[in-house]
Amino acid sequence: MVSLAARFRRFPRDRPAIALAVAILTVEVVGASGSVFTAQSLSTWYGTLQRPMVAPPNWVFGPVWTTLFALIGVALWLVWRQIESSPREAWIALGVFVVHFVFNLGWSAVFFGLQDLGLGLAVIGLLWLLIVTTMWAFDRVDRRATLLLVPYLLWVSFAAYLNYRFWVLN
Repeated sequence: MVSLAARFRRFPRDRPAIALAVAILTVEVVGASGSVFTAQSLSTWYGTLQRPMVAPPNWVFGPVWTTLFALIGVALWLVWRQIESSPREAWIALGVFVVHFVFNLGWSAVFFGLQDLGLGLAVIGLLWLLIVTTMWAFDRVDRRATLLLVPYLLWVSFAAYLNYRFWVLN
């Protein structure tokens, strides 16, 4: 009888379309959970802040994050598929990914939930470093996964700049 752990390791290869859908859906749902903090502050606190000139309208963020989370999900799937062929590197990459994603959610909790622009800037700085680390770990497993994270890194770089400008202006 095949163990549950063995089935989990084989799942990405045995059912690639389902595994891809699970990876994307998981990243989308977990990533969207940060919007709980955003929604609570968007019309109240955030609306009272002086906005940087380059700040996009609020409606832009939903489609951008949905697209980025889909790309991140595909990248995660590419790494997950390598669990059997490169188990050590793949598990390390997945572990780094989880730590990085906690900081992704943490930024929303700090910036919008705690309404702390300075601490938000610190968190997004760490997030940026963790994205680079995740890209490095993913690259050891599948270069395509790394490339899929480039738009995410660019967006978070822009978000860090916005966070900085909000901090300066307010």
